[in-house]
Amino acid sequence: MSKFQAIAEAMKQGNVTGIVATDNVKVYPHSFEQSGDVQLLMIKSDNTKYILATGEGPLFDELQGDNDGGVKVCPLVTANRLVLNKYFDYTVPRAFGTQVATIGLGDRLGIASSGHIKTVAGKNIHPILAQQSIREITLTKRDYNDVLNGAVFAVFQEGYKDGFGADGDHLKVEADIKMSLDLGFTMITLDCSENIDNSVENISAAEREAKYNLLPEATRNHYESRYLNQTFEVAGNSITFSKENLVEIVLVYGAAVDFMEHIFVTYIKNLGRDVDFEISIDETPSPTAPEAHFLIAKELYSRGVTVYSMAPRFIGEFQKGIDYIGDIAQFEKEMVIHAGLADDFGYKLSIHSGSDKFSVFPIIGKYTKGRFHVKTAGTNWLEAVRTVAKVKPDLYRRMHQYALEHFNEAAAYYHVTTDLSKIAPLDQVKDADLSSAYMDEDNARQLIHITYGILLQAKDAQGNSLFADEFFRTLSEEEEAYEQSLISHIGKHIQLLGK
Repeated sequence: MSKFQAIAEAMKQGNVTGIVATDNVKVYPHSFEQSGDVQLLMIKSDNTKYILATGEGPLFDELQGDNDGGVKVCPLVTANRLVLNKYFDYTVPRAFGTQVATIGLGDRLGIASSGHIKTVAGKNIHPILAQQSIREITLTKRDYNDVLNGAVFAVFQEGYKDGFGADGDHLKVEADIKMSLDLGFTMITLDCSENIDNSVENISAAEREAKYNLLPEATRNHYESRYLNQTFEVAGNSITFSKENLVEIVLVYGAAVDFMEHIFVTYIKNLGRDVDFEISIDETPSPTAPEAHFLIAKELYSRGVTVYSMAPRFIGEFQKGIDYIGDIAQFEKEMVIHAGLADDFGYKLSIHSGSDKFSVFPIIGKYTKGRFHVKTAGTNWLEAVRTVAKVKPDLYRRMHQYALEHFNEAAAYYHVTTDLSKIAPLDQVKDADLSSAYMDEDNARQLIHITYGILLQAKDAQGNSLFADEFFRTLSEEEEAYEQSLISHIGKHIQLLGK
């Protein structure tokens, strides 16, 4: 009898909790499912996960895998994800709309979602488990099917039936938007940065006026008839448009508003299913003015665009992997206005680069009235690195040194204020202190945060992985430790957000 057949016998009896792991096989009892005369169970053998299938019927036949004495051993591949989607509704990502809190849990490695699920279970917040930008999947050598696979198989593994979303994050290119929707993603975060004219801030009022006058007369008439010298009472605030601020807003955001409308009408409006459409206008050097926020929202709603959430650029700095930098009192004053605008229009406020912004989470939770979307991503990678630092210090040391050597290469793509001189030298830190010395120190966190792609792609002269293979193997062997790190760290986010 093979090592899987004994498990199959227990599956047929519906007694998976009594299975004793043997022959280096781990069983995930929460994954046990039945459909007709077919039983399914997720297991891990030699650090690779599979779904075991027993019985007879269409579900058994449709799953791809090797038949081992009546037990089908099914790899976690796209074709089998689609079979699960067909037979088990809870494995299909869904849209959540505007009335609940959601948290984006970008799983760059494809192995964090089980920990994320355990973190949100029982909390008043819903997870967007699949959340990756095109840049992130390029750096990690993945694709959007991989991203969905990681989320769906984790949901199946944990038997999680409370719903999850899938976000095509920071998409700019129409082909990528269409691709993600065709795959079944339930949220689109539209990155409007290439349609926002940030150069307007650096030219004189006369130059702005001249540039504005080059716009089509119909465009100028449209905005002036709707906004010029008018005052709107919104969320307890007066929003007034002078010629000067109207010109600036139209020049900076006018093309972006047209782009938002085009994407909604072309790809979402008539899709035939719900999609959470998020607008990202945070890629600007200066904070989003209330007047700009209001005009964008009013334009979109007047054009029939349904908005799920909007991410403005807040005052202060939301740098990667560290707490908020800036005047918290001023942030609170502006949060009152932005949250009020979102609430009046009916969409949620979204906070990008939301990882580890512990000092402002209570403010966000309070003024959004518990309806918000917060994105995290890199902090989940950092918790993976923290786990490695604890259980395999030699691997961490090698990764840290490589990251130092390649920091400037990575820093070209991020706005960070990392001071390498403030990071303790490796030879001065004991193995037992690696986690606290580096993963609890802002400069070291940013060092490791922004070099993730370089570290995962690093190879030796023979083309072999320098770190990735050992890194993933270690996290598989220490699966529970990684989950506990996520439960603790992401759990702190959720608690401070009031959920």
